[in-house]
Formats: sequence, structure tokens, C-alpha cells
Amino acid sequence: MARIVGSGYLQISLFCIIALLFIASAYAVEDQEQYFKRGHTNNWAVLVCTSRYWFNYRHIANTLSIYRSVKRLGIPDSQIILMLADDVACDPRNSKSGTVYNNANQQINVYGDDIEVDYRGYEVTVENLVRVLTGRLPDSVPRSKRLLTDERSNVLVYMTGHGGNGFLKFQDAEEISDVELANAFEQMWQKRRYHEIFFAIDTCQAASMLEKFYSPNILGVASSLVGEDSHSHHHDPEIGVAVIDSWTYYTLSYLERVKPSSKDKMQHLLQSFDKSMVRSTTKIRTDLYKRDLAKVPITDFFGSVRNVEIINVSLDVDENQFRQIMVAIYISYKNNIFVKATEDYQ
Repeated sequence: MARIVGSGYLQISLFCIIALLFIASAYAVEDQEQYFKRGHTNNWAVLVCTSRYWFNYRHIANTLSIYRSVKRLGIPDSQIILMLADDVACDPRNSKSGTVYNNANQQINVYGDDIEVDYRGYEVTVENLVRVLTGRLPDSVPRSKRLLTDERSNVLVYMTGHGGNGFLKFQDAEEISDVELANAFEQMWQKRRYHEIFFAIDTCQAASMLEKFYSPNILGVASSLVGEDSHSHHHDPEIGVAVIDSWTYYTLSYLERVKPSSKDKMQHLLQSFDKSMVRSTTKIRTDLYKRDLAKVPITDFFGSVRNVEIINVSLDVDENQFRQIMVAIYISYKNNIFVKATEDYQ
């Protein structure tokens, strides 16, 4: 790109700038009108691991794997609530201190260098989860630990741990029931705290946690039926314990192929679970969800939207202002296709 000199050449239209931002958001939109009719303007994720102790390593790895995926697909840490009941990365039995792996080949450290845990250890309680979902937190709780959603928010809620028929245990000390969870979602709906929820749970008898939902716009998926166990996928001989659960493993296998610009739909993901491989029966509940899953992009829940309205208004800027604009685009989208957007203007 040639260096631009002289303010006379720097009359650029606001249309061009917004178009660049639109492209940089890395969303492939087949139909612009349908794109703006999706109904949501922001994405959030609530990721909950309810287990502690070293032998539940796989549950921490499950949660951190989903955390890594949603961050890669565009949901920032500021819009992720991460709850980890234990920190196996620092456990003295961890031969790879400071790491958590979700595969025996140890290629990906899902603990990473930039993890932001919002609730850890004994902060991971039923009360705190319900307060986060419903927004009923004390004034002293910082913004970083709040779910600041509204009626235009799509929310991914992922939970993993040990469960049974109608409950999920929290650290072997308490449990959340299917009714309590359903009522929390209803409070969210009444308080206009979500547009749509995608609820995913990986635990034994997971489908029981979907049965009591009664609020609109909830899509639910569970790793196992009532009376059925959810199994670990494999263990790492060096670590000495199972490193990931089977249902989450195959969920991640699919998500790893998804990019922010992918056209994959939720139906593709939900139909990808093969019982012979997962070793449990995936339960999908769609009666509360009004959209056609064949038309719902995966990134509506696992990614982040940046809806913009394209207008055509000319804007006169000088050379310094133009550089500032390009630097702002660079900073905002440095992880996307405009990484070197400003280099040609140095």
C-alpha cells in the first residue's frame, strides 16, 4: 500500500471505515437483512466447574477447554464468568506445574498464560451461581465478577461436575437442583437479562437438569440421559488421572474446526454426537427455543457478534486523524485480519 501524503488525499468515507470494521469482525454474512434480525447484540459465557480435588482433574480441563474455545472465537474475558472449584494447575501432584492439559499428548495447555478466574475455590457455591445469573450481587462485587447482560444478550451456560437425577453437586458440600436452576433462568427472563440461552451440561444423568426449564428461548443439551452415566474419554499416564470427559472431548473436536467466519450451524454440532463414540446418549431440548437450528450459527453462542449499521456519510480527516483511526482499528482487531493494518503508514 502506498504511503498517503497530503491532506487532500485523505478524504475517506465513514462507509469505508465501518466496512473495514465489519470485515475485521470476521463474520461471514449470507444475508444482511437476516443478520440484523438475529435479535442479539452481545455474547456472554458462564462456565462452571463444580468439582474439586485432584481426581476430578478432567472437570477442570472440561471447563478450561470450553473457556479457551469461546475466547478464540471472540468472546472477551470481560464477558466470561469463569468459576473453578479447584486449581489443579498448582496442585503438588501435578508433575507439570502451572498447566492443565485436556489430552494425553499434552499439546495444548488450556490453563494458558492469560486465564482470568472470576470465582475460585470456596467461592464456587450454589448461592454465588444463582446470584451471578440473576444479578443479585452485593454492591461490593466488582464488575469483573458480574454478568452484565441485557435483553439483547445471548448467553452460553456450561456446567460440569458430578450429578445425579435432578441435581448437580458443588464440591461434595451442596447441590443445585433442576428446579433451582430453572427458577434462576426464569428470573433472568423476567428481569430481561438474556435474549437466548444455550445451556450445556456434562455430568451423569445430565438430561434431568433440563426437564424443569420453562422459560422461553432456552436451548438445552445434556451429555447423558436419566439413569445413564457420563464417561471420561481417556487418561494421561504421566498425570495419572483422566484428563477430559468424553462428551466435552467430542464437543471440542468439533469446535476446533470452527472459525469466527465459519458458517457452521448449531444443528451440525448437535447432530455430531455419536453414541458409539461418546458412550452416552446426548439429550437435546428444543421445545422452548423458537429458531430453526439449521439456521442458527454456532457463533451465535460460542462466538461474539459485532453488529454494525452501514451508512454512507463522507468524513474529512487530516493525516494525523487518519493514522489515529487506523491505529484504533489495529488495536481493536489485532487478533484478526488487520494485524498489520498500520504498518504501511509508519
